[in-house]
Amino acid sequence: MKPQVITKDNFDSEVLKAKGTVLIDFWASWCGPCRMLSPVVDEVAEEHADVKVGKINIDDEPGLAQQFDVMSIPTLMVFRNGEKVGESVGVAPKGQIESLIA
Repeated sequence: MKPQVITKDNFDSEVLKAKGTVLIDFWASWCGPCRMLSPVVDEVAEEHADVKVGKINIDDEPGLAQQFDVMSIPTLMVFRNGEKVGESVGVAPKGQIESLIA
């Protein structure tokens, strides 16, 4: 499944009220490490149909970045049934991301 764009308008319904696991990628277009991590996140999304994957552009959604204290990007956050259960900051290998969502 392709990652979806998460905004302040759909965050509650797509993340906080979602059943199961949601992986969120906080990123920005000008961020080199974010561009390195993006294809890995896309690959995880394709291979794990049971996990919803969303991307939040911090330039478009600064309020969401602030709400979750995102100080560095890329930042990955995992939510399970609406509760934040994990976080990873910086470029992470696929195995580490899969461990985070497990």
